[in-house]
Amino acid sequence: MNGEIGKLSDEELILMLKAGSNPAFTELYDRYWKKLFTAAANKVYNLEEAEDIVQQIFISIWNRREELEIHTSLSSYLSVAVKYRVLKYLNASFKYQHISDIVAESVLSELSDDSTQQWLAFQEVNQRLQLLVEGLPERCRLVYEMSRIEGRSHKEIAATLDLSEKTIEWYITRALKTIKTGLKDFFITL
Repeated sequence: MNGEIGKLSDEELILMLKAGSNPAFTELYDRYWKKLFTAAANKVYNLEEAEDIVQQIFISIWNRREELEIHTSLSSYLSVAVKYRVLKYLNASFKYQHISDIVAESVLSELSDDSTQQWLAFQEVNQRLQLLVEGLPERCRLVYEMSRIEGRSHKEIAATLDLSEKTIEWYITRALKTIKTGLKDFFITL
């Protein structure tokens, strides 16, 4: 049966998978694992993380096998799943720690005698900034972080999220306006 199952189409394998077929799942895994791993590894530059991303996709497929609905080709569906998981990973990886460390290091090097007071003020502003960014609508926050934290160009973000560069500009303008207003109000209350 192993040779025969390899001749089945993706659609036939998905129908078998929905019925709980382990051989169908194994065939789909073998058919797509390397392609998905390569796509993930090219984006996250970490082989262990790329492997984890692909494993999570297949675990999710197995766990949802009975209600799995795929309205495109399986290849397209899996490509979108990799893109989503990679974005989620990059978002978590680059969150705020990276930028906070850089800013903290530069502030520490310039502190004068009232360093404790300056450090506390910096920490307070940094926490406020993080709250403002976290409060942005999800897509707006993702675009802002990809631009300002990851240092990606508008063109790269547009290609990654499948949006126009004008839309990316709009999201960044919106994020900056929200942050500027939030920090302005914050400084008035200090």
